[in-house]
Amino acid sequence: MITTLILPGLYDSGPEHWQSHWERVDPSCHRVVQADWETPRCGDWVATLDAAIGAHATPHGGPVTLVAHSAACAMVAHWARDAAPAQRARVRGALLVAPSDPEGPRYPAGPTGFAPMPMRPLPFPSIVVASPDDEYVTPATARAYADAWGSRYVELPPCGHVNSASGLGMWPTGYALLEELRALPTRVHATA
Repeated sequence: MITTLILPGLYDSGPEHWQSHWERVDPSCHRVVQADWETPRCGDWVATLDAAIGAHATPHGGPVTLVAHSAACAMVAHWARDAAPAQRARVRGALLVAPSDPEGPRYPAGPTGFAPMPMRPLPFPSIVVASPDDEYVTPATARAYADAWGSRYVELPPCGHVNSASGLGMWPTGYALLEELRALPTRVHATA
């Protein structure tokens, strides 16, 4: 079984968020709990993610998939830029949903270190999902992230920030994208 790490954005994902639905129904989904959900330092979030990947992607447990929402997408980009090659090789793929723009005019006050967004290819397959009416990222910026990261870009019908307020419930469309990433073959990487 491939472990999926659920990576909520600011303020965590409430009980009606699709990430919470996936965690309840899929035993392979494990939420990464951050110490500070309201005024986080990106470096702290990255360190927590790195520890979680190390704990779940053991030589016997196989690779992990990442499912990030909002600010957690920036966390993944920062982690991928800075992590050791052996650690990056433990990630099979990443679903990056509604990547908020840490330099945008609507980005909340409180978080630090998320900007500037790393704009280099991710070392694993990824899919960026965005809505054209997301208040935290423009479609052009979301597409620019996908292009820079080497991600496939999926634009949804208008549904805001793809969160609890979007009313997506289990969000079968997103879950199908996760299953697509899980089905990818395991890659072999050099560890240096």
